Amino acid sequence: MMNEITCVVGIDVAAPDVLWVGMTAPKQEKWIFENRARLNVKFAAAIGAVFDFYTGQVKRSHPVFQRFGLEWLPRLIQQPRRLWRRMFVSAPIFVWHVLRQWWNCRIHKR
Repeated sequence: MMNEITCVVGIDVAAPDVLWVGMTAPKQEKWIFENRARLNVKFAAAIGAVFDFYTGQVKRSHPVFQRFGLEWLPRLIQQPRRLWRRMFVSAPIFVWHVLRQWWNCRIHKR
């Protein structure tokens, strides 16, 4: 496995405008955060299991779940030990930070 320096150098050589990082959460977010100053990309995003879905390694939820924004629910039911903290602890904290930032930006524009 490549070390982080080799990985960042390889990304710089490729010179992409967009970098999709598909690791497990929160490893991918931490990796982007820790390497953001060394990454010469315009946009980097953590996309988690998207590569697994597109390669067919992981089957997506039924279209009904997708349509109603509940694609996460069957995964939570199948893997509750692995996903409960992400769904019920991390996600609400993230939403709180987004709303707080939005509110602060709204207040300071006045």
